[in-house]
Amino acid sequence: MFAKYGAFGAIHALLAVLLGAFAAHGLKERLSEEMLNVFETGVRYHMYHGIGMFLIALAADRLGTSASLRWAGRMMHIGIFLFSGSLYALSLSGIKPLGVITPFGGVAFIVAWALAAYSLWKAKEE
Repeated sequence: MFAKYGAFGAIHALLAVLLGAFAAHGLKERLSEEMLNVFETGVRYHMYHGIGMFLIALAADRLGTSASLRWAGRMMHIGIFLFSGSLYALSLSGIKPLGVITPFGGVAFIVAWALAAYSLWKAKEE
């Protein structure tokens, strides 16, 4: 189960690199500076949380599986789609209401890190 999170993390990191390169080389002339910054914020958080998913998989391999660690991985995955995905869509389409979705992804990231911290803290006590 957790090997999937490691694979998802690596895939998300790969996508973040590809999307970052796409922004730097393909979107620089097509987007305003503001929208390029929005896209790049999506890429940055995409990478952070791809690495986070990979680390959750490593922690699970070392500490064993737990429901809270599993949910941490799920919430990072959801957060990437909601946070980064909404920023990508907003910057490429210019449809401002898409920005309403972004905070839900941020909340998913916060929950994911809280669950990861809880899991690691709990494992320390065992």
